[in-house]
Amino acid sequence: MKNIVIFGAPGSGKGTQSDLLVAKYGFRHISTGDVLRAEIKGGTELGKTAQGFINNGQLIPDSLMIDILAKVYDGLMPCEGVIFDGFPRTIPQAEALKAMLAERGTEVTCMLELDVPDDMLMERLLLRGKTSGRADDNEETIRKRLDVYHAQTSPLAAWYEGEGKRHAIKGYGDIQEINDALCAVIDAE
Repeated sequence: MKNIVIFGAPGSGKGTQSDLLVAKYGFRHISTGDVLRAEIKGGTELGKTAQGFINNGQLIPDSLMIDILAKVYDGLMPCEGVIFDGFPRTIPQAEALKAMLAERGTEVTCMLELDVPDDMLMERLLLRGKTSGRADDNEETIRKRLDVYHAQTSPLAAWYEGEGKRHAIKGYGDIQEINDALCAVIDAE
């Protein structure tokens, strides 16, 4: 079984590439964004709390995310593999994910980093906001999300590099070429 962290700034294509990997390998996909949006739509207490953080471009508290992810992960077993999309976002979250997986006798196989310049990310997210109606895809919130990403999340690249699991992939251009590069890494693991 493979546990894959797909990593990149908001709008880097994590969801698109995750869908392609699921179709090819039969992996299961845990998108923290989708999980949280379902909680928000369901009007749960977690959803109400999460909405405040998301609307301000902030990260969800670690303890809430680990509990949710452990429950979702356990519900997917058994399977060929799991793609973690949108988590971890900080080094403490990566350490918590490592511990959660170790409790289950497994580990992160690799971290696939989609590298996209900020100006492209802004264009993609503004377009997504127009087509999807997502309230968090507006210029002010996008800038906050990118600032949070660079300050808190991008240090994960170095952490996963230290773990020997980081694989940086150019995340712009032809979608299939990006996917082929990701698959080459997965196939080599």
